[in-house]
Amino acid sequence: MKTLLISLISGGLCCFSLFASAANPHKDYIEGPFTQGSEVTSQCIECHEDHAKDVMKSSHWTWELEQQLPGRTVKRGKKNAINNFCIAVSGNEPRCTSCHAGYGWKDDSFDFNDMTKVDCLICHDTTGTYVKDPAGAGEVLAKVNLERVAQNVGAPVRDNCGSCHFYGGGGDGVKHGDLDSSMSYPDKVTDVHMDTDGNDFQCQTCHTTESHQITGNAMGVSPGGMSDIGCENCHEAAPHDNKRLNSHTSSIACQTCHIPEFAKNEPTKMSWDWSTAGQDIEQTKDEYGKHTYMKKKGNFVWAKNVQPQYAWYNGKADAYMAGDKMDPKVVTKLTYPLGDINDEKAKIYPFKVHSGKQIYDSKQNIFITAKVFGKGGYWKTFDWNKAAELGMQANQAMLDKGIKYSGEYGFAETEMWWRINHMVAPTEQALNCNDCHNKGTRMDWKALGYEGDPMKNKSIKKHATTD
Repeated sequence: MKTLLISLISGGLCCFSLFASAANPHKDYIEGPFTQGSEVTSQCIECHEDHAKDVMKSSHWTWELEQQLPGRTVKRGKKNAINNFCIAVSGNEPRCTSCHAGYGWKDDSFDFNDMTKVDCLICHDTTGTYVKDPAGAGEVLAKVNLERVAQNVGAPVRDNCGSCHFYGGGGDGVKHGDLDSSMSYPDKVTDVHMDTDGNDFQCQTCHTTESHQITGNAMGVSPGGMSDIGCENCHEAAPHDNKRLNSHTSSIACQTCHIPEFAKNEPTKMSWDWSTAGQDIEQTKDEYGKHTYMKKKGNFVWAKNVQPQYAWYNGKADAYMAGDKMDPKVVTKLTYPLGDINDEKAKIYPFKVHSGKQIYDSKQNIFITAKVFGKGGYWKTFDWNKAAELGMQANQAMLDKGIKYSGEYGFAETEMWWRINHMVAPTEQALNCNDCHNKGTRMDWKALGYEGDPMKNKSIKKHATTD
């Protein structure tokens, strides 16, 4: 029986799901009680060692990916990226790594070669009861019945992926804007692909997976990632019956017309100003019940039904890396798309642009990876100097470059560009011609490199939208 089980499961997640949901043989092979997740994994790898090894090759485990940025090859990911939300993982691991696909990443001593630290259950729980400790370095809450969860595993569904991806940045819908809790069981208006009464796509329907390597890279984390997915994986290059609409597809991404708004149900964070933190003033909330000021974090701006910003994107992007020089007088783009009107590979894409104001070393003109969580962190001390010193000491990428905190800091403005791919609207709610052309205001044509509306102005450059 055990040999048969291994043979069936080795075929991949489909066989695994069928077996788990039909006969649930894991009740015969998993035996508790368990006090921590790694004890479950120790039993999982008796049959699934190869699967664990595959997970350990993925960016869900390493939190970094070797990728090409203009003029350089870098290893970048959540592990070492600087963002304008909670700034950085370094020094803040127990909080940030609550979403790691592993157990116990408390600091830079974490052993990425320890197979028992792989968290199988975060992706394969079917009970809906598996919850990680929000500040526990990826460990499970003590109240979770690990034996029950382990005996009832199956193929991932949206809730499994969403337990981290819907809540990135510190809360529901904070980071991406097109991923939040409403995507667990969305209706057609929220997303036509994941509509639970319609197509009912799971995440892996588009993010196809082989050997636990999941396709698709978030531009905000892995801007040079080459594991692309897109509408063309399922749809034809000329998907419309209307010839004029099809003429747009060489220069306009499908998402541009078919995702006219994001954050449809839950508000998303659009701005975070750290420079105002530490003040003893009223912690206010907005119309959505979201904080607009918190002493620990500063000022926020939230929004719903957000119209994207549009830019040319050729499938590649650039990013700020730890230790790069910056100019505090201008807005630093921490991640941003590459491409322009004359780029044959570029299309106009929709983006969420999150603006920030964050700490930088005013003597060296580099962004600081401050320690905000835990002992000595800003949220405990409200001391930026201490937070900067501890955070930089914990940042191995900075130390490898010989960079230490100078003792002087300021705050500078930043942007992060996030591609919008989810919350695809029904056809009848897609953009119409007049949303962009004639008197439509959706597009800033001059910012995109046109002399004006290309429907009216015939002296345009490479990308024409008329026939």
